[in-house]
Amino acid sequence: MQLFYTPDIDIASSAWYLSEEESKHCVRVLRLQNADHIELIDGKGNFYRAEIVDAHPKRTLLKILLVEQDPNKRNHYLHIAVAPTKNIERLEWFLEKATEIGIDEISLIICQRSERKDVKTDRLNKIITAAIKQSIKAWRPVLNEPVPFNKLIASEFIGQKFIAHCEPGDKSSLKDEVRLSGQYMVLIGPEGDFAPNEIEDAQKSGFKAITLGESRLRTETAALEACFEINFLNRV
Repeated sequence: MQLFYTPDIDIASSAWYLSEEESKHCVRVLRLQNADHIELIDGKGNFYRAEIVDAHPKRTLLKILLVEQDPNKRNHYLHIAVAPTKNIERLEWFLEKATEIGIDEISLIICQRSERKDVKTDRLNKIITAAIKQSIKAWRPVLNEPVPFNKLIASEFIGQKFIAHCEPGDKSSLKDEVRLSGQYMVLIGPEGDFAPNEIEDAQKSGFKAITLGESRLRTETAALEACFEINFLNRV
């Protein structure tokens, strides 16, 4: 069954038009025709089964046959705030894999040692959309626009807050700190790590210093390790 992303669909709709981009993919690439059945996701936890009524390459008309809520919603909320990597492809890789594993929100943080401070999120959002379709997920992660580090740590977050860094000092293992079925925010720094004053400011704002193991990990690897570890610990 082919899967299409329709974020604006009304759950009460009996009919819907695919966007021009999805219509082109449906008709020109997949060569689907009238009476073919497809599935839709809205990124808000709903699956839709639909029948193609008019296979138009710019405005494909669908008849909605069935709406179902995703029964597999995860029992926790994960927000990872990560410094964009100098090589943007490494950040793209993280977004794709984290979406497939399971993540709810991603913030891009600009730190003192960040080598990349300008990020265009249009392509990044397309990668997230492709990943939810590939992994058949009804929930789409939120990608926030880049924000300064100090502004991010000052924002309100109800749940456990962690900062992963490589500086000396007292740090706990993430696996020993996670309280199951909770809400979590994890900060991952740039290639040169967080500056000491950033670590201090984060801890003053309630973030607990953690380690992700003995190896020194790349930014995108550390972010994915935190994503995997929290999902694994919450697996039921």
